[in-house]
Amino acid sequence: MRAAVVIPTYNERENIEELVGELQNLSEPPAIFIVDDGSPDGTGELADALAEAGSSIHVRHRAGKLGLGTAHIAGFKDALRGDYQYILTMDADFSHHPQYIPALIEACHDYDVVIGSRYVTEGGTRYCRLSRRVFSRTANLVARVVLGLQAHDCTAGFRCYRRQVLESTDLDAIFSDGYSFLMEMLYRIQEQGFRIGEVPIVYEDRWQGRSKISRQEVFKAMYTVLRLGWSQRIGGPLPFSRDGRERSRWNM
Repeated sequence: MRAAVVIPTYNERENIEELVGELQNLSEPPAIFIVDDGSPDGTGELADALAEAGSSIHVRHRAGKLGLGTAHIAGFKDALRGDYQYILTMDADFSHHPQYIPALIEACHDYDVVIGSRYVTEGGTRYCRLSRRVFSRTANLVARVVLGLQAHDCTAGFRCYRRQVLESTDLDAIFSDGYSFLMEMLYRIQEQGFRIGEVPIVYEDRWQGRSKISRQEVFKAMYTVLRLGWSQRIGGPLPFSRDGRERSRWNM
């Protein structure tokens, strides 16, 4: 088994069993690393039951809703203990469909990181609210202009990383959490000179359950772009940031 997929979950009981089934039905099924943030709907318990039935499924339970960024990092560290060549990330709600995974891995033969992108030729979105589409487009435009990110879909969480990318990145030094983690991760990868590619996907709004994106996530994303842009041009932290205290304030 050469690939692993990291799936952060919070209240995804309605989706996780079907998603695991789709992943296991791929021609080359990846190992599955589920990171559950103490879902009150029983997602973690269902994930445990799935793991008992399949040796390639691994579940990490966390005490509470600690954020998407730290969930990714926890999943990366778990997967890196194995010998997987490619490590993917995806949402649990079918907005990222498993059918695209073979294309992501194939493209990773030529690139170090490959993004499942809405914003390249043949990519797109389906069933998404206008407000969400506007936010996504705006966040990507600002990230590309301010940070010089080359990818068209900087906020996408559907990615395939070569193992060496994660091994060479100081994951614990990444400040951002939530969806802004995805932009900072991409920024740090690009700064290291890794090759970043994109393959088209059609992003669908979640099949079941409620979206996790909040107004706070929007502010965190904008703050991340401002902070990284300041550091890139001026050097050092923003004049009003306070190192670890800043992280605690944003991750409430």
